[in-house]
Amino acid sequence: MVGPERPQFVLFGSSIIQFSYSNEGWGALLAHIYARKADIVLRGYSGWNSRRAVQILDQVFPKVSSFCHQQGDLNQSSLSLKNLRADAAKQPSLVIVYFGGNDSIEPHATGLGPHVPLSEYIENVRKIAIHLKSLSEKTRVIFLTTPPVSDEQIRAHLSDRIDMVRTNESCRIYSEACLEVCREMNLKAIDLWTATQQIDNWETVCLTDGVHFSPEGSKIAVKEILRVIKEANWEPSLHWKAMPTEFSEDSPYDPGVKSKSSMNNAVAVGICKLITTVENVVRIGKACLIGGTILFFMGS
Repeated sequence: MVGPERPQFVLFGSSIIQFSYSNEGWGALLAHIYARKADIVLRGYSGWNSRRAVQILDQVFPKVSSFCHQQGDLNQSSLSLKNLRADAAKQPSLVIVYFGGNDSIEPHATGLGPHVPLSEYIENVRKIAIHLKSLSEKTRVIFLTTPPVSDEQIRAHLSDRIDMVRTNESCRIYSEACLEVCREMNLKAIDLWTATQQIDNWETVCLTDGVHFSPEGSKIAVKEILRVIKEANWEPSLHWKAMPTEFSEDSPYDPGVKSKSSMNNAVAVGICKLITTVENVVRIGKACLIGGTILFFMGS
């Protein structure tokens, strides 16, 4: 075990999640932004669909209450109410979910493949949401919709698997279905299908192979995630600026900084406010030397 304990943000989904730490991915960017504030935990499974996700929910996101019911009456269980409360405290503060791209691939003639019918996909999204919300009162959930794909790049990269068809139109249909379920359940959702296509030449700028994000595509995902977190009426707030910093700058473990911390923090706040006013720009990892201390600033 490593301490101190921090809030956990879990990224749960298929390859868009699994690859989010590579190629300047959005998961790595989030880990950088939330350094000393929250742990970004990766649970990505390339090639998976929502059907497979539902099958393993209890393994990836276990609940003590489920274990107790399996073992018998909760009152007779060796687990006390204190244990249950401790378990709830260890549940993730935020889960970001992405499934749908593989589901949207057209059905294969053999009946095999990752395709999931739209009606089943909708029910699977509901099941995932219900399970995650039941983990604890503090657990928040954000769904990412299916991003757009480049039909031309897919044909070029998957010419030997042309029978596994994924189109931008099918992604739109599954994206809208995810958004509709989230509206019905009062859940946060990010429309990556629309946001990505706002960029000029998005097919080549935002995607590497017609499906997965380039560094520029990842910046769009991060910008949208931070926007939703910032605008959410969550208590406590999970936006990086609102979360406490582990061993903050005025900590006694940082000799020589305490006397200058008030000035440095005031300047840092002012600069961060200035940075966040710049429209349509995501600045990650910009550094500024103030009073001999290197400070890092990220866009909101």
